[in-house]
Amino acid sequence: MKAFVSVRNNTMLALDTIVAHKLRTLLTILGVIIGTGTIIGVGAILTGFDGAITNVLSSFGPNSVIVFKTPAFRTTDLTPEERNRKDLTYENVLDVREKCSACTTVSPMLWPPRRGPVVTRYKGNAVYQTNLLGVEDSYVNTGQIDMNTGHFFSAFESRHHAPVAVIGADIEKALFAVQDPIGKWISVDGQQFEVIGTMYRPKASFFGNSDNRVIVPYFSMKKAYPNAHDLALIVLAQDKMLPRAMDQIRTILRIDRHVPVNKPDNFALSTAQEMVEQFRQITSMTFLVMVVLSSIGLLVGGIGVMNIMLVSVTERTKEIGIRKAIGARRIDIVTQFLLEAVVLTGIGGLIGIGLGWMIAAASKLVFTSLPTAVPAWAAILGIGVSVGVGLFFGIWPASKAAKLDPVEALRYE
Repeated sequence: MKAFVSVRNNTMLALDTIVAHKLRTLLTILGVIIGTGTIIGVGAILTGFDGAITNVLSSFGPNSVIVFKTPAFRTTDLTPEERNRKDLTYENVLDVREKCSACTTVSPMLWPPRRGPVVTRYKGNAVYQTNLLGVEDSYVNTGQIDMNTGHFFSAFESRHHAPVAVIGADIEKALFAVQDPIGKWISVDGQQFEVIGTMYRPKASFFGNSDNRVIVPYFSMKKAYPNAHDLALIVLAQDKMLPRAMDQIRTILRIDRHVPVNKPDNFALSTAQEMVEQFRQITSMTFLVMVVLSSIGLLVGGIGVMNIMLVSVTERTKEIGIRKAIGARRIDIVTQFLLEAVVLTGIGGLIGIGLGWMIAAASKLVFTSLPTAVPAWAAILGIGVSVGVGLFFGIWPASKAAKLDPVEALRYE
């Protein structure tokens, strides 16, 4: 009980000192505020982004295999060998479909050549950031399509280069508002497509809440973009046969791409779980870099706290002498000044959490497709780090105050 009363009294004394020197306090804890706010803000952005990407990748399902020319997520630059790899081809799709006995569904995914943004128009309305994708009818079974109205294109339409398209929820809203889009013709990057279906907004998306997808038949995409070569394969394995399917896919592609026995694969196979792990390696490294940079602000703030506490010890030398003269022990003096440092940086931490939350909120307003979420661990970490800074940088001033000779302290003017 006595210890509790002592802590409470010392805390109140620390708050009184802070209130008496508001501007000095603010300047002292500015580094702590900036450092803590940066950690919270970056943590919020990365956590929201991580959750969105993880949900997207997981939506492919536990039996999915995705084949790219190079790894989907990398923590390092592509090697010269990876940059020079030849593209995956539609013949690879046909071979995997024909020869992989453990596979149930194989669909190509073809993106347009990488240049300016793809613009979709209908009469006077336009969407300037269209996510155009060319696939086959089997893509509807991959878990990425949830039809709203109309229908997904058929194998017949795909084989015969039919100029048809299925559009996402935001494309439908932006171009047609309350009109029925089925049967209407839209212009996608100058190419005309008839809308035959609309999709519900996906539960998870690479682009946050936006759904600017326009999905067209694979051969229609090739007709519109003869130079398109950015191809991937989406493969669904039979239940509980994922490892066998991956082995078969690897063997088929190595033969197709003439890979020597003693050479590694010149393509990349990934499951949804593997891509989640690869992506989290990148985000964890990014977060680590931001923590290091934020630590500079915390270090500056800690030095400021130590400096102002040393000034406070000098200003209150006579007060310390009086306390010692009436029976205060060294531990009481140390506790008083440590608590003052902790309260100082703790307030900085709380303000920093508010700053971090504002950074996250501002990011969501400016970049509407960027998901943000302030995680509890980031708030707890922010408070913990700021309190730790106060303890670490308050030890020397507190120790100096505790070692003052009471007689000399009483004579101090």
